[in-house]
Amino acid sequence: MPASDDPLARERAHLASSRAALRAMREDVEALDIKDVTANWVNAVVLGRQIEDRIKALADLSHTPLFFGRLDYLHTTQEGQRFYIGRRHVHDAGGDPMVIDWRAPVSQPYYQASKKDPQDVGLRRRFGYTGGELTAYEDEHLSDPEELERTSRLLQAEIERPRVGPMRDIVATIQPEQDGIVRSDLSGTVCVQGGPGTGKTAVGLHRVAYLLYAHRERLARTGTLVIGPNRSFLHYIEQVLPALGELEVKQATVDDLVGGQVEVRGTDEAATAVLKGDARMAELLRRAVRSHVALPKESLMVVRGSRRWRVPAYELEEIVQELTDRDIRYGAAREALPQRIAHAVLVRMEQAGEAPDDRVQNAVARNTAVKAVVKECWPPVEPAKLVLRLLSDAEFLAEHAEGLFTEDEQKLLRWAKPARSVKTAKWSAADAVLVDEAQDLVERTHSLGHVVLDEAQDLSPMQYRAVGRRCTTGSATILGDLAQGTTPWATTSWAEALGHLGKPEAVVEELTAGFRVPREVIAYASRLLPHMSPGLAAVESVRENPGSLEIRHTDTLDRDVVAACAEALAHEGSIGLIAADARIAPLAEALTAAGLTYLSPGEETTAESRLTLVPASLAKGLEYDYVVLDEPAAVVDGEPDERTGLRRLYVALTRAVSGLTMLHSAPVPPQLEQV
Repeated sequence: MPASDDPLARERAHLASSRAALRAMREDVEALDIKDVTANWVNAVVLGRQIEDRIKALADLSHTPLFFGRLDYLHTTQEGQRFYIGRRHVHDAGGDPMVIDWRAPVSQPYYQASKKDPQDVGLRRRFGYTGGELTAYEDEHLSDPEELERTSRLLQAEIERPRVGPMRDIVATIQPEQDGIVRSDLSGTVCVQGGPGTGKTAVGLHRVAYLLYAHRERLARTGTLVIGPNRSFLHYIEQVLPALGELEVKQATVDDLVGGQVEVRGTDEAATAVLKGDARMAELLRRAVRSHVALPKESLMVVRGSRRWRVPAYELEEIVQELTDRDIRYGAAREALPQRIAHAVLVRMEQAGEAPDDRVQNAVARNTAVKAVVKECWPPVEPAKLVLRLLSDAEFLAEHAEGLFTEDEQKLLRWAKPARSVKTAKWSAADAVLVDEAQDLVERTHSLGHVVLDEAQDLSPMQYRAVGRRCTTGSATILGDLAQGTTPWATTSWAEALGHLGKPEAVVEELTAGFRVPREVIAYASRLLPHMSPGLAAVESVRENPGSLEIRHTDTLDRDVVAACAEALAHEGSIGLIAADARIAPLAEALTAAGLTYLSPGEETTAESRLTLVPASLAKGLEYDYVVLDEPAAVVDGEPDERTGLRRLYVALTRAVSGLTMLHSAPVPPQLEQV
């Protein structure tokens, strides 16, 4: 059949032409000569970096499809206009589009159009790829009433494609309910509640990509940040945005955000950590900071040349009181105080017939006598030293905790062995959050344009406040699952969490359709929901995969777990061996003895190394094609309380995309028994 009559051949030809056009776009940027367009070396450096980023963004990833779909419209600017939908925009030498960015308005019907609402789309074509080569296509005639609506085979295959390496983008498989969240406006904060496999993390990352497309200049000035629960998780997701051409988004954990003031070297007992994460700590710190403000006891005398200017104590008191009542940042008020006092002196100068200007006011503000008043009334506060004193000095803590914390709670807050200095103190992660709060009371934290917070259910109220400070003038995307809250301080409701975050007006969206975890597996894991998160809706998986769940009792656990891993490795894709943290060491020995090489979470899987040994505490957010789960009772028992243990088990049970094998020698937790 001639190529012109073979649809697949024509599409392959368009792919080849598009790749050539993308290569030409990249070469055009590489050939730019900026020597004659930059005024100085600073501009040259900035422009040079921008060009480097543009070159990186135009990279053609050989194993990533340049386009994954096609829309044939019925009525557009010209009848029958056709658009290829892909990860980035590609145009030919004349500037005509060959591939349209998936974020462009014209691309939205690719995700939203249906038989009931075709949105002027006559044909939607999906493409199938193997190793970057276009190998198949599938058509939907949305405006043809004779054609029955059906599930896309290629879409299902893309969703179920084996996972080797880090998390990948989902631009080819975004569902209508996900697309609505992705394209929500920058000005609003969105909270996404989604069970395992609903794609909430991917939705959050794709929303960032969409916002950068729609509001690039604004977010280039204000910045964007993705916050994840741990480094392993961030490593797992770090390639999603670069694959979409977005290179400027920073990633961090909450500990990274607050870790700049003190070095974290200690840990807290669970009860102490819960108390330090309590929202009442914010008021305690506010009181402690404000306690440094003192009213003046004497009048002020400023000497300038042969003249003396007196400001009485009552007027100084009014100035201090007015700044206190305004409740502005402690440091900002301290900077304003000498200027306010100097202004009072200038009023007296003007009344005496002088004509002082701003230079005179600044000179008065720097006067030794004025500085002495400022030091007496509004002394400098070092945040870390303040928190150190609260946690070490029983009297200082009691003075400011009155009516907030009981005596027993104060005992929990105080260090058993007070530290001598900020440097020698064994600060915990919860302490670092307190120092960050105190720092913000003294000096305003820089706000970003948009923040994505994933696994948000695990944060304490004080951690929410720390994140909220980073987006006070911007918006946020909050992602999480209340059923997967595995910290003793995990939130019980999104309304409460959003209040602490400072975004009570956020819209809460719920994703209940599961696209990753097989129906048999999610149904088994959902038996835990009534015991740990009553009232939370179970995920309804759209994936049928009979035989995806196997439960084995064994008296030789280590040996049989290794055998199960070997069986799983016979399948294509990634394998995760998940176990209670205390079981990791013996399982590592067993794997090594059996000659099975394994990775740690965060290490990238490859075709040669596909098995990862995962502590249950680090499993959240990760996915594997096949999961071997070791001793579920040990996962539950490894947590400080039963609810947290059941939630940790729920997370472990729902990491599998194709199959789960659970092995146990101890009895299975009774909450998993059929009700």
